[in-house]
Amino acid sequence: MSAENKNSGNTALPSNFLRAIIDSDVEKGKYLRAGLPGVITRFPPEPNGYLHIGHAKSICLNFGLARDYGGRCHLRFDDTNPTKEEQEFVDTILDSVKWLGFSWEHDDVEHLYYASDYFDTLYMMAEYLVASGHAYIDSQSAEEMAANRGNFSEPGRNSPYRDRAPGESLDLLRRMKAGEFKEGEHVLRAKIDMASPNMTLRDPAIYRIRYAHHHRTGDKWCIYPMYDYTHPISDALESITHSICTLEFQDHRPFYDWVLERLTETVTLPDGRILGGFLSRPLPHQYEFARLNMTYAITSKRRLLQLVEEGIVEGWDDPRMPTIVGMRRRGFTPESIQLFCERIGVSKADGWIDMATLEGSLRDDLDPKAPRAVAVLHPLKLIIDNFPETLVDPCSAPVHPHHPERGQRQFPISRELWIEREDFMEDPAKGYFRLFPGNRVRLRYGYVIECTACDKDAYGNVIAVHCNYFPDSKSGTPGSATYKVKGNIHWVSCAHAVEAEVRLYDRLFSDPHPDAGGKDFRLALNPNSKEVITAYLEHGTAAAMPEEIFQFERHGYFIADREDSKAGKPVFNRSVTLRDSREK
Repeated sequence: MSAENKNSGNTALPSNFLRAIIDSDVEKGKYLRAGLPGVITRFPPEPNGYLHIGHAKSICLNFGLARDYGGRCHLRFDDTNPTKEEQEFVDTILDSVKWLGFSWEHDDVEHLYYASDYFDTLYMMAEYLVASGHAYIDSQSAEEMAANRGNFSEPGRNSPYRDRAPGESLDLLRRMKAGEFKEGEHVLRAKIDMASPNMTLRDPAIYRIRYAHHHRTGDKWCIYPMYDYTHPISDALESITHSICTLEFQDHRPFYDWVLERLTETVTLPDGRILGGFLSRPLPHQYEFARLNMTYAITSKRRLLQLVEEGIVEGWDDPRMPTIVGMRRRGFTPESIQLFCERIGVSKADGWIDMATLEGSLRDDLDPKAPRAVAVLHPLKLIIDNFPETLVDPCSAPVHPHHPERGQRQFPISRELWIEREDFMEDPAKGYFRLFPGNRVRLRYGYVIECTACDKDAYGNVIAVHCNYFPDSKSGTPGSATYKVKGNIHWVSCAHAVEAEVRLYDRLFSDPHPDAGGKDFRLALNPNSKEVITAYLEHGTAAAMPEEIFQFERHGYFIADREDSKAGKPVFNRSVTLRDSREK
């Protein structure tokens, strides 16, 4: 596959350092292997939580690169820590990747894998590393190992068990596997360099004892491999070419390479037997990119779990959460998330992405697609005193103002309407052009009216506004052009409106960096991140299906909640306000 034909039908690929590397590898034929594509990537989540927007960036990157270079991307679950992993998380990850628009199928073959698929192979390779002198059983306590590890200014000290004979270590490893020891009593460590300036090379752990039920292998194992050991082997077994990780794994890359090199080598025993040679070249190579840091959000799994467990949010799919399930319920679309990931690009330098970029991507995706509707969120009654009480007059408006082919929507006007409370001022401020006594405005898609009075309750609160209409001023009729007014307000007929629960969501945090510098992120919670109101909507919204999205004119984009909406009784979540609403 040449660099020129890697992306047939799409020549406008974004440029970044990873594409430059892959272009070079493709041109050189670095990974030319019979029956395999020249680019194979993977997305390897741990099933210990729900995916969030940071994972979405990795999904779009790995699956997108494979797609653009005619290769394939594997979905592989890093399920090596049974105490934190559950089938629930596996299921939601599968669903999230599919929902984002990606598939692990290539040439009618599914490439869905689990690290636990390789447990037997990983253990066999661990025995080889022990037998060949590259690993040993350490019997220090966790505290002793930590104390002897040193720090960035002080080299580590060798374990007193580092020079154990391979035969003794191999016997202990097998007994660990057989369940003869308690957790923490022994650990298998790679033998590399305790004085290395790279802390990850100071004899890292390979296997630990863990008595826990695994969601796939049950109780077969009581020792489990560490991620840094499992990851490179899994990549090699799956013929991954470009193993793409976030920057926190940069210091782990030397160990990644060490593991692969050791398992590629062979050792000849005194009796002539040849061991090793498990892997063949070309080997996978790890590359690192900057993780997604986004303002007004947290993406730490631990902190997200805390939000859920402490009841600060209403679950993993709370629309204020940056989880993919939460964003989906909020009204984000797969296309908007892909657009966002494309816009922020890929680099090696850490930085912050403003949440406004994510919100803007959603607006840009929805604007040409979402049908329009009228919603009155904070209702105030408007009574047209000279409108016949029995008259129900049909009005119409485009389903989408820029797509006339989508037709018109129909709705009635009657004597009593709901209008937005902010569209009336008894004592108008300077520059206020909406409704106040003596002023004229146009009811959007309807008639010109003139305000005459208002009703108040015992506390002086306005509870209704009165007006008269001009029968020859209806929008779309010849007479409408003779009326010149500055104000134009939204409305729905009281008798025909759909009463609906509407949830006005905003950013969960008021601080752009809620957990920076060790701050308690809970102190930065936005008390106005959710407001539940009863609104009145254009009657056509009654038939909204779950996850159907509208632009409520003037207010923003809203989605029918996928869990709580019922036929004829929709519940809407605000996805995002209109572009300038935050500045107003």
